[in-house]
Amino acid sequence: MKFVVGNWKMNGTREKLREMINKTNGIKTENKVVLCVPFTMLGEKSDIIAFGAQDVSTHDHGAYTGDVSASMLAATGAKYVIVGHSERRMYHNETNDIVREKAARALESGLTPIICVGETMDEKRAGKTLDVITAMVRESVPADVHDKIIIAYEPRWAIGAGITPTAEEIATAHRVIAETLSYMGLDGTPILYGASVNATNVTDIVAIKNVDGVLVGCASLKPDEFIPIIESAR
Repeated sequence: MKFVVGNWKMNGTREKLREMINKTNGIKTENKVVLCVPFTMLGEKSDIIAFGAQDVSTHDHGAYTGDVSASMLAATGAKYVIVGHSERRMYHNETNDIVREKAARALESGLTPIICVGETMDEKRAGKTLDVITAMVRESVPADVHDKIIIAYEPRWAIGAGITPTAEEIATAHRVIAETLSYMGLDGTPILYGASVNATNVTDIVAIKNVDGVLVGCASLKPDEFIPIIESAR
């Protein structure tokens, strides 16, 4: 069983989501399929798809205009939430400390946080990839975690660029993340790969050791692209 998680980002409509639900309801898969959609689309039901959000507040309630709390997400039926996505880190200046707080709020409300880590092109060129992702895992995961979490490795230089790291680069990053999680007492935590995933490369990617699934961006928006990924990830 692999995880196939789609991230719609700020795209789509409820009509498009219902189309995806209808077209995926008939497929047979042992994979865990998740769609992380905008807040306004949460609340739908599917036989195949579990739903998640793309962000969550560090607060549970109060005068925080525009924020959405973990308990609110859980009330919609959401089961997952992405925290620390590279675009949140880049455009909203989210630090590891902030990501850790968001993950903690998610866990408190029974949500599974999908904690994203990954290096920039400048960090890659400086040879800092492994140091960066190790620090991000250690500092973004809440202390004394006993609940289920997921880590997603997304090399920030590859996202949206149509670039996929080599199998060796993916394997090395996932090995280091797995070793870091083991050191933290979190053996068995699923580790997803995310960046330029499509139906052509997904089979090879999930065959790499320590890759437990994929985080899919734009290819998750269309049924004719997302369904082949679901069916090919094994």
